[in-house]
Amino acid sequence: MDDRTIFETGLFEGLPPEHIEWMAQIARLQKYRKGEPIFFEGDECKGFFIVKSGRVKVFKTSPDGKEQILHWFEDGERFAEVPAFDGGDYPASASAVEKTELLFFPKDSIVELVQKHPTLALNLLAALSRHLRRFAKLIDNLSFKEVPSRLAAYLLKLSDRSDNADVVKLDVTKGQLAAFLGTIPETLSRAFAKLAQEDIIAVEGAEVTLRDRSRLERLASGEKPI
Repeated sequence: MDDRTIFETGLFEGLPPEHIEWMAQIARLQKYRKGEPIFFEGDECKGFFIVKSGRVKVFKTSPDGKEQILHWFEDGERFAEVPAFDGGDYPASASAVEKTELLFFPKDSIVELVQKHPTLALNLLAALSRHLRRFAKLIDNLSFKEVPSRLAAYLLKLSDRSDNADVVKLDVTKGQLAAFLGTIPETLSRAFAKLAQEDIIAVEGAEVTLRDRSRLERLASGEKPI
């Protein structure tokens, strides 16, 4: 994704050209290797980020070392806005899943712009609201849905982004997917096997064929497929 596209969507959508130019002037390009940390939970927040290329995972780690992936961020998506504006530390950790380029927006520079330009503040408020909805949905999934239901919802989300809606390719390792779904690899493997046994999906390596989309949708909603 080029810089022009980044500044025409999402957080900056609807901003006057001169406001976008001001934002572009304070952005700093940062490059990360696969697996390299971006920040750690509890670090002082210095600003927020937009993914120019690559992928970032935001996660929390329990005292016993178990990782819970909260979200993945890809091209054009932003993260860490909340601590950048509420004055707090980073509430979770972030690292590059693959070779990644980020645009970094320093907190001090952004706050100065927001104070001068209320339109930008309104766009940020809308972005923060979307984040709250995303994490509320994550909490609902982890609290009330079993692993097969969480897996079904994830496969359908992949399908929505795929050129072939009936065949999707897992875009992360099964270990990372297990962490995102709030489970362990062994339980995730059993969930895959269960859906395959019931002929809802077929699995070959990282490729998953959705053989019965309607049953998968019912399972994702929390119902037991017929």
